[in-house]
Amino acid sequence: MTAYHAKRLPTHKGPAAWSAILPGRPPATPLAGDITADLVVIGAGFAGLSAARRALQIDPGLDVVILEAGRVAEGAAGRNSGFMIDLPHDLSSSDYAGSGDDAARIALNRRAIGFAQAAAEEYAIPRDFIDPAGKVNGAASARGHAHNESYARHLAGLGEPCEMLDAQAMRDLTGSAYYLSGLYTPGTVMLQPAGYVRGLARGLSSDAQLYEQSPVTGFARLGNDWHVSTPRGSVTTPLIILGTNGHLESFGIASGRLMHIFLYASMTPELPEGAVDGAARWGITPADPMGTTMRRIDAGQGGNRIITRTCASFKPGMVASDAALARAARVHGEKFGNRFPALRGMEMAYSWAGHLCLSRNGVSVAGEVEEGVYAACCQNGLGTARGTMTGIGAAEMALDVESDITRALRFEAEPTRLPPRPFSDLGANAYLRWKEWRAGAE
Repeated sequence: MTAYHAKRLPTHKGPAAWSAILPGRPPATPLAGDITADLVVIGAGFAGLSAARRALQIDPGLDVVILEAGRVAEGAAGRNSGFMIDLPHDLSSSDYAGSGDDAARIALNRRAIGFAQAAAEEYAIPRDFIDPAGKVNGAASARGHAHNESYARHLAGLGEPCEMLDAQAMRDLTGSAYYLSGLYTPGTVMLQPAGYVRGLARGLSSDAQLYEQSPVTGFARLGNDWHVSTPRGSVTTPLIILGTNGHLESFGIASGRLMHIFLYASMTPELPEGAVDGAARWGITPADPMGTTMRRIDAGQGGNRIITRTCASFKPGMVASDAALARAARVHGEKFGNRFPALRGMEMAYSWAGHLCLSRNGVSVAGEVEEGVYAACCQNGLGTARGTMTGIGAAEMALDVESDITRALRFEAEPTRLPPRPFSDLGANAYLRWKEWRAGAE
């Protein structure tokens, strides 16, 4: 008998602030008892919910069950910065350009963005939660400005629009004199990620069964079907889609091939009116990918607040340490104060860690990993767009639908193996600290 058992369940450090700043919701409904389904989706994040929606588009008569270990939007889906990016965004590069067929990647990212926008329209998700505002790469140094110029040349070669902003334009946008320049690109959609994911789950609830606080402890072959186990119930099904990102490895799949990175963020309390000048909403990614991401939101997204994200650590055990979170929170305070000196020393309302999964060669694990079991995992730091895209692709492959997404995913190589531990741990964390130091003012 083929069986997969979860070696660990998701553990999160710090609150999921994006969800915490939204209104409350009814208590969770865990799975209780033994049921059957045509398809079980494990994980109710961007990948899992997108897979469920795409499967129901293909066959509206499917009996779909979605199992979420915690509450919707309180895992990784509610712990990112909410940038749904269409353009090349290679975190291992110096200027995001990366390598490979960027035109094809852009087309797939835009397919994912279009899918999300259509879902928001269908399910009446507030427009504030999925705002096509674009984003800016902010440069705080001559080196960062050079990165932006390099990236602008790369985009020009692809025929993609962008606009260089000078220091005054950046000050007008952000209310901060910190930035020397910026590079605006119009295609990014700015999410209230918890609001969008909650809305997606709510919209699916009329056509699919969603069970929260129902972690999957394992799944095993049972004749022609799979028996999926949770602490209080089970589902028998012929098809499984794993929307678990890095926790794919918890089931023993792609072992030794996935890099588990935690990024850290902090969010201010509600700011007094007039505390910060500039636009009410904006999103700044750093010119150096290992720099500091900043974002301002308004009442429509959960209050007048600013989010600071920086610091990274490699944690193969998939649990961020309290010490790493405390260090990151201190760094956030420093970075925030540098940008907004009048608010220096402000105590943050929330600080948290978010789990990313990367592969050394930048590929996903998306496709059939066992007969009747499909993965939509390893999003390489692009969980909102690539998670949506791999979820769509996994559903299409599971239901024998051919598309540009399935062709692209099938073409990808297997993730390359990581060096053995402890060398990978020491090397990766030393490299991340060096990259963080090298990013400097960015």
